[in-house]
Amino acid sequence: MQIEDDERSVRRFLKDGNASYAILSACLFVSLPSPRTAMPTLTQLILYPIKSCAGMPVPAATLLDAGLFAQGVHDREWMVVLEDGQFLTQREYPRMALIRPRSEGDSLHLSMPGQPDLALALAWRGTEAPRRVRVWDDLVDAADCGDAAAGWFSAALGTACRLVRFRHDVIRPTSVKWTGGVASQTRFADGYPLLLIGQASLDDLNLRLAAAGRAPLPMDRFRPNLVVDGLDAFEEDYLEALHDADVAIRPVKPCGRCPIPSIDQATAIPGPDPLDILQTYRASARMEGAVCIGMNCIVVRGAGSALRTGQVLDAELAF
Repeated sequence: MQIEDDERSVRRFLKDGNASYAILSACLFVSLPSPRTAMPTLTQLILYPIKSCAGMPVPAATLLDAGLFAQGVHDREWMVVLEDGQFLTQREYPRMALIRPRSEGDSLHLSMPGQPDLALALAWRGTEAPRRVRVWDDLVDAADCGDAAAGWFSAALGTACRLVRFRHDVIRPTSVKWTGGVASQTRFADGYPLLLIGQASLDDLNLRLAAAGRAPLPMDRFRPNLVVDGLDAFEEDYLEALHDADVAIRPVKPCGRCPIPSIDQATAIPGPDPLDILQTYRASARMEGAVCIGMNCIVVRGAGSALRTGQVLDAELAF
């Protein structure tokens, strides 16, 4: 309804730094009824057991401070690195998209066309060799997964590399620059434990792609952990929290985009890059002009609680 649209427009105007309109905002909101007629609903939960490899959609997951956990597996619990510890991604090795994980019993099974399956034990042996690795600016003490896994990944990617696992006795804190001083942690994710995208944001992009005569993109191009329906396009940018009685998830930093969304996650073949379309309307002044879609999030309440697809949450706008 119109009054709801007006409220959201003014809130966004204020969120973008136009504090001089606070009096107008107060007058507009003082007697507003509850503006939302449809509640935000979790429609997808996705883990990425191995950083930059294929995702693992799940119907339910445990929300932890460092990200999602399901079927014995943590999000970004493993990572592929060069011999010097530098991490690998689809940016340089798009075939990583073809490495598909599935959790079966006490193992994480990996499959890839042209390769025999590889089974990684979920249980810790306690004899894993230490290996220091780099994730962007962070040095992390990890556990090497051995020569068999290294040989499998080296053959799969055509370069000498190794697989490492995030140690359960290590904490990798996130930067507090974007969290307002709130402490958080993650594993091998780029910077934060969760990535949230509203379905309407992808729908909006696909309308613009269609207008340019280009094919729509699936959500997996943007590699979110949480997909939510029931928000306006890019409304996730302006949320204080998504929450219910048990959990609260706070978006803290826009997700600046690299070329990975141009890679078809089913074939590993790069195609037209959507960044040129996104550049026309999603360059973020907060991120020094970076093209952004999706929000990095932290857990502010409810670590250890369950999330499930179909779960209804309340969206609290930041104001």
